[in-house]
Amino acid sequence: MAWTRDQMAARAAKELRDGYYVNLGIGIPTLVSNYIPDGMDVQLQSENGMLGMGPFPYEGEEDADLINAGKQTVSELPTTSYFSSAESFGMVRGGHIDLSILGAMQVAQNGDLANWMIPGKMVKGMGGAMDLVAGVKRVVVVMEHSAKDGPKLLKKCDLPLTGEKVVDMVVTDLAVFSIDKHGKDGMALIELAAGVTLDEVKSKTAADFRVALKNA
Repeated sequence: MAWTRDQMAARAAKELRDGYYVNLGIGIPTLVSNYIPDGMDVQLQSENGMLGMGPFPYEGEEDADLINAGKQTVSELPTTSYFSSAESFGMVRGGHIDLSILGAMQVAQNGDLANWMIPGKMVKGMGGAMDLVAGVKRVVVVMEHSAKDGPKLLKKCDLPLTGEKVVDMVVTDLAVFSIDKHGKDGMALIELAAGVTLDEVKSKTAADFRVALKNA
């Protein structure tokens, strides 16, 4: 039984640490804001100029002017601050963001990431993804394990790259992988979703990986 989108977000939230400054990408990563542990001090940063986002607002309490980089309405906190997108990217490029949680179309076993375009399809642009993977200290990808046309964890990406050797961890609906982007230990399977077997993961993964399950 695969994890739901919310379960994937909850698993990714386990990578948060007290005092972290965190950027959440569009899609499943935005759900991580709902799973920050009580009492943990985490500041969410958005490329459009907001630091200190709360969870998604309840229906009827939305403020149309208060949005994240994905144009979703968000809530503010007593500690929230606002600034220009230029200052926001200065934070990212200056290495001041501890963790970025992003979606992806493909991830390679060496940590390469493709998450911004499919050739031939209309796209608005890369957005802040290229800056995030280059300037952030740690990158966690949250995505479905497979696409309609096959595996998304590959030996080598065949879509245009967002960044080379930038991904540290991948959380899918089937499993969790760590990646040594410096190449020594490669990709390792460290956790299976409840009810998912190792054979299922192997059959749906094109990347080479070693098994490092805690209960194996």
